[in-house]
Amino acid sequence: MISPQALQLYWSGEFLAANAFIGLNLLGALLLGMAVGYERSFNGRAAGMRTYGLVCMASTALTIFVGFAPLWYGGAMPATAPDATRIVQGVVTGIGFLCAGVIVKDGLNISGLTTAASIWAASAIGVLLGVGLYAAALVLAGLCMLSMTLVHEIEKALPGRTSFDVTLTFRPQAAPQFAELADTALRHGYRVQPASFSFSFTDNHPVWRFCVVALDRSRSTSPAQLAHELAGSEEVARFSIVPVRH
Repeated sequence: MISPQALQLYWSGEFLAANAFIGLNLLGALLLGMAVGYERSFNGRAAGMRTYGLVCMASTALTIFVGFAPLWYGGAMPATAPDATRIVQGVVTGIGFLCAGVIVKDGLNISGLTTAASIWAASAIGVLLGVGLYAAALVLAGLCMLSMTLVHEIEKALPGRTSFDVTLTFRPQAAPQFAELADTALRHGYRVQPASFSFSFTDNHPVWRFCVVALDRSRSTSPAQLAHELAGSEEVARFSIVPVRH
């Protein structure tokens, strides 16, 4: 039976100081996680400030309590030396399942990779806070925010190639030869990816789906212009042009 003296132990100075210290770390983890998640929330992603704050805070909680093993269960446990690396391994494994849930593959499009990577980084921030490496946690949080804002702008400014997922539904008996389609795409500044081709036949209409890559983003015909030309084509009944995200 638990005595009143044993219960009072949980509210003694040493225990209160430990709980206050852990609470301050959790508060800092929540704020850092929310700061990292603001960019995702601002851009309308599924995982926002709440998700990042909870991930960072939970990672901190699961890491920091290992350092207070002598206080576990009111100090009734024998002296132990818990392995913090095993706790970190479990945190990383659990976050991996969460990250897998935000990655979505739709045809040639894969979305959620940046969100998954940043959630994983938020967990690492929490682990750093939990083990007391506060400066490193602040640096990592700052770098995460920069990588999702400034680096994205740098990436758009640098030369690169844009990919599009194209689906063309031709009128009956109107499908061209592959070489003819490839030449037409090349004249507009795009290269057809032969390995991405899929063919189907729906309601007597040949349907071609494939991926094209812009050889030079600044010189290739814009998707809007391509859509305008396809809309006026007598051979194409329906079409779609969707940017490919990886």
